[in-house]
Amino acid sequence: ADAERSRGAVLDAAIEVLSRDPRASMEEIAATAGVSRQTVYAHYRSREILLRAVVELISAQVTAVVEAERLDEGTAIDALDRWARACWALMERYPLLFNAAIPAAADQDDDYERHRPIIGPLRGLIVRGQLSGDIDGRLPPDWLVAAILALGHAAGAEVAGGRMTVTAAGAAFRTAVLRICSPSP
Repeated sequence: ADAERSRGAVLDAAIEVLSRDPRASMEEIAATAGVSRQTVYAHYRSREILLRAVVELISAQVTAVVEAERLDEGTAIDALDRWARACWALMERYPLLFNAAIPAAADQDDDYERHRPIIGPLRGLIVRGQLSGDIDGRLPPDWLVAAILALGHAAGAEVAGGRMTVTAAGAAFRTAVLRICSPSP
């Protein structure tokens, strides 16, 4: 039980510290967790393993949040708006996601693999919307998914670069997602 509490404290501290400084050391994470550096290394043999654990924890949260949105209910465009709001709320909750280097360092696979928890439900929602006419059917679903991910990265980069506030970037993200998916008049 103590080991699990310690492990959880290290993960929580890593999220907190890396949100402030993506280059933070294992020693800084240990200090924030209230444990020794050796304890951190006992749970996570390397920084990459710790980063992978952080990304896995956040991915589990993303999966739970997306499932809670019940994307199969209501119009597809309303569900897409709920999806965009929920995903941006996670970005706000985990500011370290604004720094693309954190997830990338934890997972050397491509961007598609890193986003697997949201890609499947998002693609299903887009297909449902295209079949109902709520979402533009002229664009391939996979292209729309890729475009939406790129918009999320762009919004995150604007926040990370200090050019937009989290609130403004979130509003721009949602607006852009709905705009590219809405059928043309």
